Amino acid sequence: MAEGLLHHFEDVPDPRSAKGVRHSLRTILTISFVATICGADEWTEIEQFGKEKLRLFQETFNVAQRGVPSHDTFGRLFSIIEPKAFQECFLAWMKSITEIGGQISIDGKTMRSSFDTFNERLSQHVVSAYGNDSGLVLAQTATAEKSNEIKAIPQLLSLLDLNGCLVTIDAMGTQTAIAQQIVDAKGGYLLAVKGNQGSLYEEIAETFEKVGVQGDSYEIKEVNKDHGRLEQRHYTTCPAQDYLTAGQLEKWPGLKTIVMTDNYTEFVTGKKAGQSRGRERRFFITTLDAAEIEKIKAAIRSHWAIENSLHYILDVAFGEDDNRTRKGNAAVNQNLVRHYALNLLKKETSTKVGIKAKRKKAGWNDEYLFKVLA
Repeated sequence: MAEGLLHHFEDVPDPRSAKGVRHSLRTILTISFVATICGADEWTEIEQFGKEKLRLFQETFNVAQRGVPSHDTFGRLFSIIEPKAFQECFLAWMKSITEIGGQISIDGKTMRSSFDTFNERLSQHVVSAYGNDSGLVLAQTATAEKSNEIKAIPQLLSLLDLNGCLVTIDAMGTQTAIAQQIVDAKGGYLLAVKGNQGSLYEEIAETFEKVGVQGDSYEIKEVNKDHGRLEQRHYTTCPAQDYLTAGQLEKWPGLKTIVMTDNYTEFVTGKKAGQSRGRERRFFITTLDAAEIEKIKAAIRSHWAIENSLHYILDVAFGEDDNRTRKGNAAVNQNLVRHYALNLLKKETSTKVGIKAKRKKAGWNDEYLFKVLA
């Protein structure tokens, strides 16, 4: 079973000198992956899990023949593994278990407790590609801080086959070079527009102030009443070529449509009954046609799944924001192990419980663990 578990991670280089190495890279990775699936979040917990399940690792996974490494050994090795090589192996694994296509959402997450005051290093930041159709993390790349996302996004996109995909990114990634990269790769995009694109933002805002809903624009209204809230969403699209200046059309390759969303939320029950959050207006640009407003609406709504179905779960079910792993590359590499565990837990669908409960069940029940690993 260890061969299958680590098949796509065989190419991760062992950065240690061969002299004096007591525990193989295979042993350390296998225990780390399995322990993380089963609810261990800290190096000390991973060590203890390995000791409690030593027979399982020795007889079923054929590792740990020299016992279980100490928590310091786990931490040291993960701090010096090269993240890029680790990430490339993860991507190869993902390509083997799912078809990468449809909508791909790109977003970053800061691991808040990974800062290192002694070495004057800010919290580590990871930019992830999330497959909205599969509900799985497709790939990730690390950056020193959130402000470097603009450099990290092109690196992440270069790892993926974007042919036929729709890439959605928030306003930080709304850059002409990124749009060009996506179009060159035969993909499409839907990008949020805020004040960071001054003239583009102004032209779109002025357009929707003047145009309203005319013959060449499209409109959808949604009203949802749930959880004590009344939510109204209003989507409007217009052909970009009819309203934007020639300069903007030349700058943004493949641009076909400008989009406006108006969201209004009012509380109808509880202590806040009668209060509202006011109206929130947002703008987007996309390579989709204006008439494809249903698809545009779905893509906008789906983009935020990366927050609810990835970032939120990493914090709630894996305790990522509270994890103080910070030495070297350890935080970034441990984030990848969490992505690995989360994808496997999501793909196991026989048990209809949350990820946190699945992790506990895998730790309690070896038969269920094997289902997850399968």
